[in-house]
Amino acid sequence: MKVTLRLPELPAQAILDEQDQSLITLIQTGLPLSATPYADLGKQLGMDEYEVIERLKRLTSENIIKRFGVVVRHHELGYHANAMTVWNIPDEIVSELGSCMGQFEFVTLCYRRPRRLPEWPYNLFTMIHGQDRDDVLANIRLLIERCGLDAIEHDVLFSTRRFKQRGAIYHKTNTIHAAS
Repeated sequence: MKVTLRLPELPAQAILDEQDQSLITLIQTGLPLSATPYADLGKQLGMDEYEVIERLKRLTSENIIKRFGVVVRHHELGYHANAMTVWNIPDEIVSELGSCMGQFEFVTLCYRRPRRLPEWPYNLFTMIHGQDRDDVLANIRLLIERCGLDAIEHDVLFSTRRFKQRGAIYHKTNTIHAAS
């Protein structure tokens, strides 16, 4: 199977110098696992920690980096069950109920998507992780009780396999983070 990688277009005003490009290349595979990840990146790039942090702030504020977050590998942390629970919530109350669900720590993602009728009536998605399926189902029952979802149609879709967990790759690299 042929896979085509489509790179996002940069904003028209984006000006990346060589150090910006090198920094993006380094962080796309993750930050070094150390107490000083930005200082470690800086050592590889000939910058100090402050410059690395300031460049990342600028690249984010200019929308060149659209998302800077953590990819949690939940299985390695002991969370072996996860389910995307999908909800068919009337549009006039979806924001209110989404806010209610988003308050719970066990809800790791909560977002709205358009329905794809007639096959897919669901418009709100919540990802819930647990140590096992019973733990996840108990948390879903808690959501239903606390947010008043008794009459809301929903379905629970447990993951059966993990295909990939990583951020976007914009530049090819052979760089490996050096341990500090």
